[in-house]
Amino acid sequence: MTGSLQSTGDDWSAAISELCRDIRRPVRAGLAEVAAGRASLDSVAEAVSVGAGDVTFAIDVVAEDEVTRWLHEEGSKRPVSLLTEDAGWRHMGPGPDGAAVALPGFDHGGPRIALDPIDGTRNIMHDLRSAWIVVSMAGPGTGAPRFADLELGVLSEIPDTRAKVARELTARPGGGASVVDLDLQSGDASGQRAVVADESRRLDGGYFPFFGFHPALRPHAQRLAADVSRRVAEAHGADPSTMFDDQYISSGGQLALLALGRYRSIVDARGAIGDRVGDPRQTCKPYDMAGAALIAQEAGCVVVRLDGAPLDFELDTKTTVDFAGFHNPGTAGAILPVLGSALEAL
Repeated sequence: MTGSLQSTGDDWSAAISELCRDIRRPVRAGLAEVAAGRASLDSVAEAVSVGAGDVTFAIDVVAEDEVTRWLHEEGSKRPVSLLTEDAGWRHMGPGPDGAAVALPGFDHGGPRIALDPIDGTRNIMHDLRSAWIVVSMAGPGTGAPRFADLELGVLSEIPDTRAKVARELTARPGGGASVVDLDLQSGDASGQRAVVADESRRLDGGYFPFFGFHPALRPHAQRLAADVSRRVAEAHGADPSTMFDDQYISSGGQLALLALGRYRSIVDARGAIGDRVGDPRQTCKPYDMAGAALIAQEAGCVVVRLDGAPLDFELDTKTTVDFAGFHNPGTAGAILPVLGSALEAL
């Protein structure tokens, strides 16, 4: 791990929570206008550009504006590097007149933060399902951080317009994971509690999704899921008819549900599938899931590469991240070996 934020971590935690609040408020306000019939769906759902990492929709622009405002505000007080899918890495710090100025690189003594302002845009822009703000913070360093450098993960929920409460999950390495409930009117946090994986080695009777929402990848992901479920049934007597699917278009959301026990496992093999079958692919990127993976791991979940190796990637907007997540080690021990065999047979 490079650097340490032990003396400033609490300050940055508060600033990050404020950023999440400031992103969530205008996003949900725009959705409320659509829900009330005062604005069209195109006002939030129109594709406006392709950023450094993914398609940017109109609703993303609102969030990115808040991020840019926050970056200049924080950068006027202390140095920071920030990665977003729209802009890539930006480095800011106090200038001679007190305003934030661009810095030449990472070597400034401040944290390195990767941020997905709306992970799950396609869900939330249709007011269908929660999106999540995914924050992955590393300490100071001279280059882009890697997953092992993370010192803080935050998952802050952007729920649909019918919700009155949002959840915010946080974790630090070795410190466990926790969640609080945020009142969306007052902003008050309450009900802080630990997020701890259960010990059940249940291999059916729950959700075991294999993610693949792109139409070209979907049949291959489902074939992989069917092969794994068959192998788990043969090896462990599981009932495949109760191994349920769920195509949640949010890596952060998937890992939140894994940590909270709503998912028993999640497999995102889009990169591997695309490589093997030659189909187009939209894949998970580091900023989508790094902080979320840290939270799930600190809750006691197993989140690894498809072959069971530890996660290891640079936080950028280009790298493909395939991963397998399991609610606890017992579930991982049963499914990971057959996942490897099924991938070889794909």
